[in-house]
Amino acid sequence: MKTDVSISMPDGDARAFVFTPDSGDGPWPAAILYMDAPAIRPAMFEMGERLAQAGYYVLLPDVFWRAGPYPPLDIVKARAGDPEMGALFAKLRASTDAEKQMADTKAYLDWLTTQPQAKPGKVGVTGYCMGGGIALRAAGTFPDRIAAAASFHGGNLATDAEDSPHNLAPKITAKLLIAGADEDRSFDEAQCERLDAALKSAGVDAQVSIWKGARHGWVPTDMPVYDKDAAERHWIELVALFDSVLK
Repeated sequence: MKTDVSISMPDGDARAFVFTPDSGDGPWPAAILYMDAPAIRPAMFEMGERLAQAGYYVLLPDVFWRAGPYPPLDIVKARAGDPEMGALFAKLRASTDAEKQMADTKAYLDWLTTQPQAKPGKVGVTGYCMGGGIALRAAGTFPDRIAAAASFHGGNLATDAEDSPHNLAPKITAKLLIAGADEDRSFDEAQCERLDAALKSAGVDAQVSIWKGARHGWVPTDMPVYDKDAAERHWIELVALFDSVLK
């Protein structure tokens, strides 16, 4: 079941969507699903529904909510130089940043505590593409509220930037699953090794790897690089992670 919700923020009302299992009344363990760069669309709804059917109360926030209502984004055209799609993508990306994403995450976590169908206690987070970085950053920003975090084909997780997510490793208490994409310049072997080393040094329970043959964007069914086998592996490992900590 999908329900449209609005979450009050200091600077407006954020659009989000809730998915719950088809059977039972809950409460169910809560999870936040952070979208990828192509934004809210049917493929994201499919993912929210599937995670819910595994027994979770799933919140799918629109990371680009500050941009206001927007038409469907064709990321392939945007990257190919289409001026209309390129302008839309630029507008959406400019509407958010790491600071805003963490402020929003605090509001999402607070909102979840008020939902009777969401089980009290720590939650799980999972993210894709840019959402992967948000999920990892959230785990380091809210260690007392996030018990499990996953990132799939996320990028820029361990860069030279001062605010790179890997620098939050000493604060993370969640169990982590980080799966990078193959031949992905935004998360190459060097970043993978740097992230893994930072997490090990901090004593974080984490699996960090690059999935060979799975290209950036392999999970959502509408992406040109969608890989059914790798996507199914993602579902198996994601649910196992959440189940091991949240159930």
